[in-house]
Amino acid sequence: MSSSLITLTNKIPENKVVGFSGSPRKNGNSDILLKSIMSGVNQAGSPSDCYNLTDMEFKGCIGCEKCRKTKICTGLVDDMSQIYPKLFSSKGLVLVSPTHNYNITSWMKAFIDRLYCFYNFENDRPRSWSSQLDNQNRKAIVAAICEQESIEDMGFTIEAMKKPLEALGYEIIGELTVMHSQKVSSHIL
Repeated sequence: MSSSLITLTNKIPENKVVGFSGSPRKNGNSDILLKSIMSGVNQAGSPSDCYNLTDMEFKGCIGCEKCRKTKICTGLVDDMSQIYPKLFSSKGLVLVSPTHNYNITSWMKAFIDRLYCFYNFENDRPRSWSSQLDNQNRKAIVAAICEQESIEDMGFTIEAMKKPLEALGYEIIGELTVMHSQKVSSHIL
């Protein structure tokens, strides 16, 4: 992906779904799970795009808050510049992460933190806030996968994706947890 600054419009989101895997294992269980979910999205008639976050070059939010004025991240110019318009123009979002140490992967965390630019903050502290994405009938599915057998071993993986998306205005229409996973073949899903 090329690195260039982008601008967003007030265009109504399309009936498109964009999906992201936070797994460092190419074509591993998380990627297979994402592709399976997106196949269902396509069969339902919605176009979709899939990305593995480890294929992208981007950094975590640096807290510069330049986005408070520009409404888009201008503090870092990286592959997220190409992703913001896709997120802004899509009604649906799918996030899939394996469990790493009871939580989402570092790639998924960095990605979610970079969505900070979609918030609108008041100047007074503590600040009230709203989201540029709110009240637009946006939907999301979050999915987590781990090799352990107990749901407790998944820890905060689902919540770490779900809570920020809800704050941004997404309605979570599906939560999927896959436990005791081993190498899965795509024909099983």
